[in-house]
Amino acid sequence: MTFEQLRTFLAVARMGGVRKAAEQLNISQPAVSARVASLESYLGTELFSRVSTGVVLTRKGVLLRDHADQIMAITERIKGDVMAEDSISSLLRLGVAETVAQTWLPDFLTELHRNFPKLNIEVSVDISLNLREMLLDRSLDLTILMGPISDYSTDNLELPPFQLDWYRPVGLEDPDLSVTPVITYNRNSRPHRELTQELRDRYGSTAQIFPTNSLSTGFEMVAAGIGVGILPHVLGGKFIEENRIANFDPGWQPTPLRFTATYIGEPRNELIARAARVAQQVANSHHEAVYG
Repeated sequence: MTFEQLRTFLAVARMGGVRKAAEQLNISQPAVSARVASLESYLGTELFSRVSTGVVLTRKGVLLRDHADQIMAITERIKGDVMAEDSISSLLRLGVAETVAQTWLPDFLTELHRNFPKLNIEVSVDISLNLREMLLDRSLDLTILMGPISDYSTDNLELPPFQLDWYRPVGLEDPDLSVTPVITYNRNSRPHRELTQELRDRYGSTAQIFPTNSLSTGFEMVAAGIGVGILPHVLGGKFIEENRIANFDPGWQPTPLRFTATYIGEPRNELIARAARVAQQVANSHHEAVYG
């Protein structure tokens, strides 16, 4: 009985099938099946029963899962307590929201490489809704997104908020928000939902929202005179210095964006947990540098 057999057994048990377990472990389906078959042969008992939707644990399988969970948890604690960070060689699949990608992501990647020089990192930049689905589907290991994610399997480390500001074209001195389009985050985001409700409550059904998946495009739309914007304070300074946009105050301010470093906490992976803590440290340093 080997660690790889137990790790593979747990993946099949969690994912409910060989195909999804193979995708999570990044190995072939025949390799997954072979490991499970070898484990069953060694133990002399069936661990899974086939059902229409995949596989489920047998009674003996449930007993093994409890023992295997403990073994893997101890293994991860050993890694965390004993293993030197510069000896860790693995792959980290990182998913990041665009707000972070345009601010402190480079500092985070630099710090990760400094702490884990043998670590390979794959970065995906997407909207928080998609990042959430990819994390829960186990196609990402760590996500920096508008959180937290309320799921029993996830751990969330709170990150400093991003302040949102109002921006207007330099030639539009007093925008009328009942008719002037408001440019902001994509429609599947919390800022878009909150803004929709706020505008309707304050200005009625004539208020318009122009959502965008690209923050850079959003600022360019404001600069071009298409509308005003509710966009991150940390990214607006460059456009203001170039005299392409200006701040204004309509009498109310949007809620700051809440971000979390979120990862699958069950089963625990000490490397991912460490990387999340590094993200939290870098985010705190960046927030302090920007806002003091």
